[in-house]
Amino acid sequence: MPTPTARVVIVGGGPGGYESGLVAAQLGAEVTIVDTEGLGGSAVLTDCVPSKTLIATAELMTDVAGATELGVNLGTRANSADVHVDLARVNARVKQIASDQSDDIARRLEKEGVHVVRGRGRLEGPDAVVVTDADGEPTTIPADAVLLATGAAPRTVPEAQPDGERILTWEQVYDLTELPSHLVVVGSGVTGAEFASAYLALGAEVTLVSSRDRVLPGEDADAAAVLEEVLTRRGMHVLSRSRMASVTRTGDTVTVALTDGRTVTGSHCILALGSVPNTRDLGLETAGVAIDQAGFITVDRVSRTSARGVYAAGDCTGVLMLASVAAMQGRIAMWHFLGDAVAPLDLKTVSSNVFTAPEIATVGWSQEEVDAGEIEVRAVTLPLAGNARAKMQGVHDGFVKLFCRPGTGIVVGGVVVAPRASELIHPVSIAVAESLTADQLAQAFTVYPSMSGSVAEAARRLHRV
Repeated sequence: MPTPTARVVIVGGGPGGYESGLVAAQLGAEVTIVDTEGLGGSAVLTDCVPSKTLIATAELMTDVAGATELGVNLGTRANSADVHVDLARVNARVKQIASDQSDDIARRLEKEGVHVVRGRGRLEGPDAVVVTDADGEPTTIPADAVLLATGAAPRTVPEAQPDGERILTWEQVYDLTELPSHLVVVGSGVTGAEFASAYLALGAEVTLVSSRDRVLPGEDADAAAVLEEVLTRRGMHVLSRSRMASVTRTGDTVTVALTDGRTVTGSHCILALGSVPNTRDLGLETAGVAIDQAGFITVDRVSRTSARGVYAAGDCTGVLMLASVAAMQGRIAMWHFLGDAVAPLDLKTVSSNVFTAPEIATVGWSQEEVDAGEIEVRAVTLPLAGNARAKMQGVHDGFVKLFCRPGTGIVVGGVVVAPRASELIHPVSIAVAESLTADQLAQAFTVYPSMSGSVAEAARRLHRV
């Protein structure tokens, strides 16, 4: 008798959902994706794609600001009334690109035979999902395996409630039609730093409120120091060790009260207070799916939950909140369930990037872990100031940092601070993933002159006779 076709039901249409759906369909499963807010999820519709599209305009303004050094006379300052950003057009483009990307995903899923159902999904035990449509009508879909990829949402607090007009979460900024005259960003993690950097380049006055002693407390300290120095040099007000007590609005003025009694007033405020998982009312307890104290679904390295046949991927697991990790968790889940070759998720091979100006890209073991004695390494830091291409492009800030193991010389981590660091980290990511030595990384040809030449040069400096 022929083997019955495996039935896979995926709750959530973000990267963890649609990528796992594509893998399951490729391996012959009957796949249904239950989508609530649009294919691509927050990564495509309200987070990664929109924010990086906005940042693309900010990058251009950063280049314009440095044009004079390269011999281009614009006859004005980049942030003056003569060279300015039409935020309504920028945000219209942002929304269109997000919509187009979502449509592309829908076409790909349809081509691969993945069935998409619009509605809210909820577990009915570990082997069925109940989908409630817009009219409140429920439909039960039986499943041999369920993947939960419901994502996360911006965290808010009672003392700082967004109104969608002047007090905003990062999902609400794309409805702005005019550039804020003074933007206050609360939170100096990745999201806060990216929006603060972007709006500064777009021409707004920006104040960044950080409860920690520096911006990007979770990133490489040397990289964060470079970024903070650049941002303050460009005119940003950074309030370190300043905790928000409340955010209120009076007319067109937003007031951020700090716990030490100070206040900051502006025209708009972006709240970047972290994320909370979308795991409520999913039927997790009934199905036997465990969650942690913060509400994130507990998974192992092949994306299994505590309930047999139920997997989870993406931000709802809290493993590492990156679209690339969500997609990989989803793929791993389907490879595992459907019996294909699979390797457990290895976070030490994940490359990530902070899209500020300059960008900060990292992979592998971190400086913090090295300093804590968790791993012994040899390290080198090479400033970009000596790179010929950097001089040509007017790039003064940034560096390449590499870590390798003593004895073997195997590359185990790296940091790049530079324009387009998200591209420059790739050779380091390959070295880490494939356990290449610093010598092997150094001996690959690079173009001269190029920024990537600094990656090879840093590797050469780790050579030991």
